[in-house]
Parts: sequence; C-alpha cells; structure tokens
Amino acid sequence: MNKNLWRTLQMPVLDDLQQLRRPGFGPKTSTRRSGISRISIWVSALFERSGHCAFLLIVLLTGCARADEQPNILLIYVDDLGLGDLGSYGHPVLQTPNIDALAAGGLKLTNYYAPSALCSPSRAGLLTGRLPYRTGIKSWIPEDSGVYLRDAEITLAEVLKDAGYDTAHIGKWHLNSDLASTTQPQPTDQGFDYYYGHNAFQLPTNRNPTNIYRGRTLLPMQEGYTADLYADEAIQWLEERGDDAPFFLYLSMAEPHTSIENPPEYNAMYAEFTAGEVVGIPNGLKEPPKDMLIPRGPGEYYANITYMDAQLGRVIDWLDENDVAKDTVIVFSSDNGPVTSDWINWWEVNAYGSTNGYRGRKHFLYEGGLRVPTVIRYPGVTTAASESGEMVVGMDLFVTLANIGGGKVPDDRAIDGIDVQTILEGGSLPNRSIFWALDSKSELEFAIRDGDWKLLLDRTQAPRELYNLIDDPLEFFNLLEAEAEVTERLNKKAQVYLADIANDPLRPRLGAESTYEE
Repeated sequence: MNKNLWRTLQMPVLDDLQQLRRPGFGPKTSTRRSGISRISIWVSALFERSGHCAFLLIVLLTGCARADEQPNILLIYVDDLGLGDLGSYGHPVLQTPNIDALAAGGLKLTNYYAPSALCSPSRAGLLTGRLPYRTGIKSWIPEDSGVYLRDAEITLAEVLKDAGYDTAHIGKWHLNSDLASTTQPQPTDQGFDYYYGHNAFQLPTNRNPTNIYRGRTLLPMQEGYTADLYADEAIQWLEERGDDAPFFLYLSMAEPHTSIENPPEYNAMYAEFTAGEVVGIPNGLKEPPKDMLIPRGPGEYYANITYMDAQLGRVIDWLDENDVAKDTVIVFSSDNGPVTSDWINWWEVNAYGSTNGYRGRKHFLYEGGLRVPTVIRYPGVTTAASESGEMVVGMDLFVTLANIGGGKVPDDRAIDGIDVQTILEGGSLPNRSIFWALDSKSELEFAIRDGDWKLLLDRTQAPRELYNLIDDPLEFFNLLEAEAEVTERLNKKAQVYLADIANDPLRPRLGAESTYEE
C-alpha cells in the first residue's frame, strides 16, 4: 500500500482510537458485557461516525480486546504509614525498594488525602466511597463497643463481586467490634469470598499473634510475624483460587502500627538508630506490658517498614512470576498519617513516623494526619515514574476501581468519591471540596478543604482555624479573622455537608431506630 495512502487512512483511525480510550466513550448501557461484545458496540459506533474501512476496524478490534478485559485489582492498605515514610517520598534512611519500584513503574500521587486521620473511619470511606461520618463511623472501633459497618452499606468488594470478581480480604478489618459475632457483619458478609486477618491491634504484638481469624473462627497462635503471615496467605489464596475470573485482593497490612517487633535481621539493618538491646515481648499475653515498651530510638520503626516492604515484594513477585502483573492494577496507600515521636498513647513507644514536615499526625485533622503516600500502577495506562499533584481522596478509589472493574457504583445513596481515571494518563480533575469529621484528640473535629483554603471547626461545628495551603502548607498562620469572607464561604459549605450527612437516610441514628437494614 502507498505510504501516503496508509497515513491518510491511519490517522483518523488513530484519532478515533484515542476517543475509544477516553472514559465514557461509546453507548451508555447498564448491561455488563464481555470485552469483545462491548468493543464490538464501540467499533460499530466508530464505523457510523467515520466510515473507515472494515479492515482497519478489525485490526482495531483485535488490538483493543485485551485492554477492555477486566483487570485484576490488588489494593494494599497499610497502617499508620506517614507521607515521608518511604524512600520514594523522600525519606533519607528508610529502604523500601519494592514500594519504590511500584512508584517507579506507575503513578505517584503527591496530593492524596486519606478519608480520615484514624483507622476505622478511613477504611469505611475507602470501601464505601462515602464520607465515613455518613456510615456512623467517626472514630476507631473499640472491642465490644457494638459499632460496625452496617449491612446497608455497599462495599467495593460487593460491587466487584457482582461484576464477576473473586474477592478476598487478608489483613486488618477493623469495621466491627467482634470478628466472631454472628450479629455484626463480617468481611464475608460484605462482599469478600474469603477472609484471614485481625481487627484492631495485633496481639500481643505483630509477632506470633493470637487474634487472627479465618472467617468467623479464631485461630490458635499464628507463628511468625503478621507481615509474612499475610503475604503467605495472599499468595496461597492467589494460587488456589483458579484463574477463570479476575480477582480483587484487599491486602491490609498491620505495619507499621505499634506495638511492633521485627525479625532480627531487619533490626540489624538499622542498629545505628537503636539505643540498647531489642527485647521481645513474651508470647501468651493479652497485650504488651507497659514496662517492656522502652524508648530505643527509630531503628525498630524503620526496620518494621522495610520488613513490611519485603513481604509486599513477595506478593508482587508472585504476580510477575505467574505472568499476572501485566493484567493487574495495584494501588498502594495508607489509612492515615503516622504516629510521630510525640507519643500520645503508651503503646506508641518507638514509633517515629514522618509527615514530611507537615503539621499534625494520626488523630488530628492537620495535613500530617491526612496526607499519605499513594501509588497506582495500571499496566498500559499509567506512565512509569509519573506524578500527579491533583487533589484525590480515599473515597475516590471506591468509584475509580469499581469503574475500572466494570462494576456498578450505587446510585441509590450519596457517594462522595469521584472517578479519577483521568489522572492515570496525566489529566486533571475538576475543582471540588473535601470534608472530614473525626473524633479527634483535639477540639477540632471537622475540616473542609476548598481550593487553596482549609477551614477547621470545633466539636460544636464553629469555625476555629483557617489556612491558605498554598502560601502556608505547614498550617502556621491562622487567617480566620483576617480572611473573614473566605471563612464565611467555607463555613457555609461545611454546614451544607453537615446537614446533608445528618439527613442521610442510611446513617445510624443514636437514640432512635436506625434506618439500616439489619
């Protein structure tokens, strides 16, 4: 074929191919279709639009069929990892080669916010796409408190399971107060085919834990450390599930939540940062004794993160070795900001998390409690070693992963996340506001970010602090009175959020009959 003629035919088709790749292109339909059938509809639409030759359309169909298949999804959620706790996010000491390799091979988010500055509400927001306060979860869930994520909430696992995925949750759940309960929903009641893990703390530490469940069954003491136990379980589930369906694996690691212990070889890597002998906690205790948690410097904390990284590397290596990685979206994130060296609770001894200089930490609505490292690798979509400074929040992962997997995002309730697939290829997001509610260690329990500005409100819902995060990213200068018009504007938006949440039909009502379906 004449080269000029080929270019004449080729270029319009390539333009249309770019249209095909854009989210939302093609016929609108709620009926789920296989990759080939959905592409054939799109190709028909292309043919009607362009009239290009059938030969080129067949080539287009063949080349795109693979891209339209449902990818596997590995969602890694770690516990209390700070924004600065990875080599790829600038830590000068920590060795995290496997997570850093994910960042080098995918997209690093530099302006990502957790749904909350605490574990349970963060996980509620991640898995439902809804503000955690809507679900009735504003704080961490204590044992036997009777607080739990209700049946009426629809999780990402349920959405993807309905779309044909095999689903498993391995690791920390912490969305109820009793993993053995028959009245509180368990992971296997909320979309997961399989569950192995713990609830709040790993007891007595992450070495030889005694509070690991498989389904609703409490297991005897598990020999090893939670990171290798969870990596082993993840690999075993992947090997045994078969390959007829795509998988969704929610791997929620215990590390680096305190109290921590590590294999000796990892402690040895950071011996220069450890003062004194590392003494292990005896087995068989309900919790670590306070007198055995002795400050020894950051070495054990660093070792814990490097150890976790190595175990995550084993899971990622399995994907590579079994030719699965090329068909797998991997998302790595943390539930909230870190425990820094200003310990609040007795069990936080020897945590030395880094917020990369931002104010605050876990338990607080300042940037250090909310901004966390997040990486997305989507083969064929994300560009290696790319970065995005677009503002993303954890609830967005629910919508984005549901859409990537071909699932149906619920339309019968408020969903606060948005689809952020556009940033995976270097695009931008619309301007919007983000709202948080938290049972905080301070009197500041609500926050809203809108554009450059962030307003914090106290537990009476009154404005208390206002910051311009562009001029003052470390939140030093309170402009509440100096910028009265901005304060009023953001406060009005915050009050709209609060009123909307208060009237959410799915939100549990304290002291009144819940509208949840029990």
